[in-house]
Amino acid sequence: MRARKIARPTTLSDVARLAGVSPATASKALNGRDEVAPATRQRVIDAAERLAFSPNQLAKGLFAGRTGTVGLLTSDLEGRFVIPILMGAEDAFGAGQVNAFLCDARGDEIREQHHLRALLSRRIDGLIVVGRQTDPRPSLGHDLGVPVVYAYAPSDDETDLSITPDNVEAGRMAAEHLISLGRTRIAQISGDRSYAAARDRVTGANQAFKAAGLTPVGDVMFGDWSETWGRDAAAAMLAQHPEIDAVLCGSDQISRGVLDHLRDIGRSVPHDVAVMGFDNWLVLTTNARPQLSSIDANLKQLGRTAAERVFAALDGEDIGTGIELTPPRLVIRGSTVARLG
Repeated sequence: MRARKIARPTTLSDVARLAGVSPATASKALNGRDEVAPATRQRVIDAAERLAFSPNQLAKGLFAGRTGTVGLLTSDLEGRFVIPILMGAEDAFGAGQVNAFLCDARGDEIREQHHLRALLSRRIDGLIVVGRQTDPRPSLGHDLGVPVVYAYAPSDDETDLSITPDNVEAGRMAAEHLISLGRTRIAQISGDRSYAAARDRVTGANQAFKAAGLTPVGDVMFGDWSETWGRDAAAAMLAQHPEIDAVLCGSDQISRGVLDHLRDIGRSVPHDVAVMGFDNWLVLTTNARPQLSSIDANLKQLGRTAAERVFAALDGEDIGTGIELTPPRLVIRGSTVARLG
């Protein structure tokens, strides 16, 4: 009896190859994401129709013969940066298509190892490790038997794949915004110097100042990630340099403190002094007086990207190694521009 050849099910990679795009772009196009150009989206849809592939096949194809579960291992579930990353990853999983097991190690290495063993015992197909800050964290190694992607906090092993915000570009973008408004006497107040995010944002800002032929006013003031520090640092900075016409802050919390002090001393924002923040924490930025301009790290997109890389690895693709940076987004509000719209 002649053996019958069983056809391999069509995968997202097949659709991407036929459409001439990357699997990530094909996924975005089929899921209606607005980052894809209309012509590209239509090309992907046409390819999917030719191959009789539907978006719902994505999860089915990826997890054929597997458990259809992905582990999410975080070290700080209460942190405000972790939640949007997890939400972005969940968006990529799709409602009901992929199950996620979430574990919070609370910053404890022993607890993290316990959760890791528990996740592997459930035969997860992939793992996303979400850190609490953008400083490198220890790698979990390469003998877990499942693809691992690190999100926000990069692995200290360059042979792992890590997805993390581009804080240098964020700093450059923030400084360029202030410079574009004609501000030339710009001071910097940031958070804890030991944090990579604080140092990277200052690095990017200084690159923008140098390119514009400007020298920042005074030295960068590093301190806490708090409104109290923002108030105290602004008082010290402005007492020494009353000519300041803009303050670039390392976080939205710090910016709120700077706004408080400027209000207390009768300096108008943004007419006298423009104030710029980071993180676009809406509870702070939209309730500030005036509302606060800020740099958004696109953390939901970061989470989606991490999940897409896990999917790609499960589909047999080489997802690469090293650090992949996600671009920031400038959000302009009243603390830098007096009239909007």
